[in-house]
Amino acid sequence: MPGVRDVSAESFIAAYASHLKRSGKLEVPTWVDLVKTGAFKELAPYDPDWYYVRAAAVARHIYLRKDVGIGALTKLHGGRKRRGNRPSHHADCSSAVQRKVCQSLEKIGVLEKSDNEGRRITQDGVRDLDRIATAVVDAAKEDEEEEEEEEGGEEEE
Repeated sequence: MPGVRDVSAESFIAAYASHLKRSGKLEVPTWVDLVKTGAFKELAPYDPDWYYVRAAAVARHIYLRKDVGIGALTKLHGGRKRRGNRPSHHADCSSAVQRKVCQSLEKIGVLEKSDNEGRRITQDGVRDLDRIATAVVDAAKEDEEEEEEEEGGEEEE
């Protein structure tokens, strides 16, 4: 059975984000359309569903590791702080955003607080993420089969 490690990050995060949005269980704060995701950013995200994408990315990251704290997640989603004519440096993203994403995922039972600081994924969360990964692999196989059938049909003509 394919797992999260067997699927590309981009396709898995897109599939899990759409699953979270469709289920409607994830609590989205009221300020998501106004907030910047880091002090080094100039504007808020253009994508209206960025909160679901961030939640999917956080869930995948915690799935692949044992215990992950908010500080590690801020480093992960940080970016380049442009400092004018001086060299750019890395800047961490907003820890409040990361904390709220983790709290939202805790409320739906995907994450839980671990004994040694940070968050870890629950058994229900593992099952949920593996099911999504399997669906992504199945969809990719169907796409490949359709492409092969189209190519085979063109060669016969």
